[in-house]
Amino acid sequence: MKTGASLTVKILLLAFLNVVLLGLVFLLFARVQLRVDLSSFLLTPARDRMLSVSRLIGLQLPDTPRKDWGDLLRQYSVTYPANFFLFDDDGNQLAGDAVTLPLNLVRAFHHPHNSLSGPPVRQPPPALVRTANPTEYWVAIHIPIWAARGQEPIHGDLIWRFPSLWLNPFFFDYKPWVAVVLAVVLISVACWLPLIRGLTRSITQLTRATGQIAEGHFEVALPSNRRDELGRLSDSIHTMAQRLSGYVHGQKRFLGDIAHELCSPLARIQLALGILEQRARTNQLEYVADVQAEVEHMSGLINELLAFSKTQMSTGLEISKVNVADTVRRVLEREGSDETQIETHVGDDIEVLAHPDYLFRSLANLVRNAVRYAGSAGPILISADNGGEEVRIRVADNGPGLPDDELENVFKPFYRPEFARQRETGGAGLGLAIVRSCIESCGGSVECLKRLPKGLQVEIRLPAAGA
Repeated sequence: MKTGASLTVKILLLAFLNVVLLGLVFLLFARVQLRVDLSSFLLTPARDRMLSVSRLIGLQLPDTPRKDWGDLLRQYSVTYPANFFLFDDDGNQLAGDAVTLPLNLVRAFHHPHNSLSGPPVRQPPPALVRTANPTEYWVAIHIPIWAARGQEPIHGDLIWRFPSLWLNPFFFDYKPWVAVVLAVVLISVACWLPLIRGLTRSITQLTRATGQIAEGHFEVALPSNRRDELGRLSDSIHTMAQRLSGYVHGQKRFLGDIAHELCSPLARIQLALGILEQRARTNQLEYVADVQAEVEHMSGLINELLAFSKTQMSTGLEISKVNVADTVRRVLEREGSDETQIETHVGDDIEVLAHPDYLFRSLANLVRNAVRYAGSAGPILISADNGGEEVRIRVADNGPGLPDDELENVFKPFYRPEFARQRETGGAGLGLAIVRSCIESCGGSVECLKRLPKGLQVEIRLPAAGA
């Protein structure tokens, strides 16, 4: 799974975005169709609290000397996150630090009042004004002002000034909203997560199965308990894997059978050529030699084809501990030559878990190729190191190398680079295919890499014997 864009995250984000968009649509509908003032809805608790505090201040004014009204307001400024100013209905400041009120606030709280003896009038809502440079919020709340108890009150306004509206819990309590958001998130996760986990689990299993099929392992286990599109896809992949397995195994068996059947007539041809060589006249020996060369070339191709077919069809190999240094020495005794310099850096204690014959054949093919294509370009280096869980065996040369797009193709059966398509310089294109088949049958892997400034390196990775 790639980081940063998993299917689970995408679906959950889509679910949350869906909830947010539905909420915005609902708010827009309430604003346009139902004429709901959303700001009033959000700030109603804050207005109730401000009205309560303002009335409490109004009730304390008669018991406080007129000269101490400013100290009373400052005490409330310490308790509540606002500065308080007291004005009468004519705009004269009665208490608080000297301040110049915004004009729009003055216009907002200048309203006619009836006397207490007249008919009751509805209390006007607090006026909220926002100013800039610096950003401040002003609220004017009408309160009756008694200079002393028993006297006729005057009409006045208590002015609140505070720097922030939404970040102050007195004016806007965000905790209920956070609780609502968390509840929405938890409900969404509870509703969507089982579905998402089921989808991602099935997709992960299908992805793993298709990867195994791509590597040639057709015996894959796929979930069969779904009855939706993923279930049908699983059944289709299972059917495809079975058919591919039949095709591939049939092809491998066909190649092996063909190679085996060609051995008998080829042996009879070689026997006939031997007899013909003994009976041919001197001027005919050259033609017999040409035919023998062709037959020997054909015999080599058939032997390689048989070896490749054997590695492809082999099952239940006996894996054992194999000493890499001993195997390399036996390979050099067979494939080394006096004209080619070969250097080895392999510790005597390095051992791998592999089939002895398969490891020998793989290293022999690699050394043979290096000698054939890069024997005159410099020393060939054979090295091995133990990384703990696996051993890396490298065969490197200083030859012309390969283009990047051919580094993987050389392991395909019958594939030969352009410079190796002549009979004199290239074989049947099965050498590296046999290497990969042998190493993978032992539970390892093989990779072809470019060397800088030139050359080629083939790296074999096998499980370490001590892992």
